[in-house]
Parts: sequence; structure tokens; C-alpha cells
Amino acid sequence: MPNVAIYNISGAKVGEMELSENIFGQELNVPAMHAYVKAYLANQRQGTQSVKTRAEVSGGGKKPWRQKGTGRARQGSTRSPQWTHGGVVFAPKPRDYRMSLNKKLKRVALKSALSAKVANEKLIVLDSIELPEQKTRAMVKVLANLKVEKALIVTSDVHRPQHSGRCNRNRRHAQHL
Repeated sequence: MPNVAIYNISGAKVGEMELSENIFGQELNVPAMHAYVKAYLANQRQGTQSVKTRAEVSGGGKKPWRQKGTGRARQGSTRSPQWTHGGVVFAPKPRDYRMSLNKKLKRVALKSALSAKVANEKLIVLDSIELPEQKTRAMVKVLANLKVEKALIVTSDVHRPQHSGRCNRNRRHAQHL
């Protein structure tokens, strides 16, 4: 069973916690993690890029010159890709980049990532986060005490501060009415 140290907000070790072998003791599954990250990044893409093809560019309805006898190359339209102001050959069009993954694959990827964090001693458990004031300065000090530069903070329950004045919450409630 993997064990992890419990710290307080001043960075002192106050105990040890035994983690579940079922979640934090899995072997590293790189293909599952790669598939999850690839799907996550693909799902972040908007896919709204768009460029006009030769059919969508305005103009070019008349043949620029006759087919034979001029000594020049034959041309059918001034909006062909080789012309200035012509269309783009394989123009990007709006499309959906969304990828879906099976639930079992998502679970395997998450367990593998958590197990890797525990194996590399990158998982930190705090006994409680009791800050004197809800300020970024206080949280930065806690992270400095724990010698952490980047962090994902996961809590067992949701703490939502009370909003004062106008906020997006009012807009959300207006949509439901």
C-alpha cells in the first residue's frame, strides 16, 4: 500500500496516510494517458477557421481570354488558385475536432496519472486549509511553505464565497427563468 505524508499549512509533517492500492498503486499506462491528453486538447479546439475556395470567391465568371491563338496559357477563371485574389486550394473549413473516450479508458488514465504522482512523490496531502483571510497572498505563502510551484488543489467539499454586486451568476440565473 502506498503511503503519503500529511502536512499542515506551515509545511511541517504532522502524520502519514495510507492510500488505496486500487487507485494509487496501478502501473503506468502511457497509451491511456496519451489518448486522454490528446482527446482533452482536441476538445479544447474551436474549429472555426474558414477560408474561401474558388467557388466562394466573388467574381471570375467570364473566361479571361480565348482558349487558343493568344500564345498564353489557357485560363478559365480569374479566381483560380494561381491568380491573385483567387481561392485557396484545400481551404480549411469549420469542423468539429471533438473526440470521445470510453469511461473505462478515462478511469485507467486517471488512476495511472495519480499512481505516477505518488510514485514520484509529487502528491501532497494537507490536514486542512484554514487561511486567516481569503487572499491570494496567503495561498502563495502556503505553497511556498510546501515548496510547490504548480498545484492542483482538490478538496472534499465545495467552498463558494458569497458574491457581492454584479457577477456572472446573475446572468446564469436569468437564462433559467
